[in-house]
Amino acid sequence: MPTDEELARGVQQGDADELRWLVERHHALLVGFLYHQTADRPLAQDLAQETFLRMMRAIQQYHYPRPFKPWLYAIAVNLLRDYYGQAEMRHTEAMPETLALSQTGSLAPERVLVRQDEWQRVQTAVSQLPPLQRAAILLRYHEGMSLLDIATALDIPVGTVKSRLSLALRALRQNLAEDG
Repeated sequence: MPTDEELARGVQQGDADELRWLVERHHALLVGFLYHQTADRPLAQDLAQETFLRMMRAIQQYHYPRPFKPWLYAIAVNLLRDYYGQAEMRHTEAMPETLALSQTGSLAPERVLVRQDEWQRVQTAVSQLPPLQRAAILLRYHEGMSLLDIATALDIPVGTVKSRLSLALRALRQNLAEDG
């Protein structure tokens, strides 16, 4: 299976199949990230489509072997900045793994409700973070990106990423402690 970086090189050379594979590989995660930022699934899908269109227009600016995923997410983050300007972005979502477990019967219904409530509290707390801290938290813990990849995606120094994560985690702890 080719890497994202190899697929991106193929796309630069006009390979439509490699473009399709690259989009398929990242579409669901990108929509999820954008949904976490907007709390609006149709909007997130539209923004993901626009992200891929911008990726295609800028693909010649991608430099192999630079990691592809942070480069793609930088496009998405810039698109969010364009779309919202300085407006606050919100996030709410049900806990997908809890819903899946409840459907398979692997968790008792009362435990599912407790997990859903806990997850909703965390998601509400995340939605109250300033947009730049929220983006860092989501890229780190939802997308699993490294500090360097987050720095690349947000076009900021690694030290700033660490600072934003630290401030965000402190705010989340405080907010969740106040909620009970």
